[in-house]
Amino acid sequence: MRSHKRYTNQTFTKRVDHEAGRHHAPAAMPEPAVCTVCGDVYADRRWSQPDAERQSAKHPEFRPAHEVVCPACKRRQSGVPSGYVHLGGAFLTAHRDEIERLLDNEAGRAAEDNPLARIMDWKKEKAGKLTVTTTTEHLAQRLGHALEKAFDGEVRYDFSHENKLAHVWWQRD
Repeated sequence: MRSHKRYTNQTFTKRVDHEAGRHHAPAAMPEPAVCTVCGDVYADRRWSQPDAERQSAKHPEFRPAHEVVCPACKRRQSGVPSGYVHLGGAFLTAHRDEIERLLDNEAGRAAEDNPLARIMDWKKEKAGKLTVTTTTEHLAQRLGHALEKAFDGEVRYDFSHENKLAHVWWQRD
């Protein structure tokens, strides 16, 4: 029987991740766990940076940590980024050191909230352009906001609905 409804839930439902969760682990990791590459800690179903105060306090349910590789290090090893920040313009060539320092500091602040958000690579291209790849699409967006706030310029954000990928273009002449 055909429905006479103008709109259905199927009309508005979009499948965002066509890779069927390939970036997620098939099951929850055993806790506690420590990344063998970067040293981040997985406890209480959350990744966090190692904290001296947390390590010195012994918990009554102390268990030795499992050694694993965190999702950010896996993404870095595979070389498949989730975010791109493309920078260009005459202002970039004149203030490259300041801009790189800003991006690096902003990535450090983002790592306090989410240690899996990291800069993967800095690619210096011809004609004075720069492309920064990130492990999360949110970090790419955050870097674009930081550039716009600090140096003005034109920013454009593009998000893929097929997979979790963001492109941010920033330019100032």
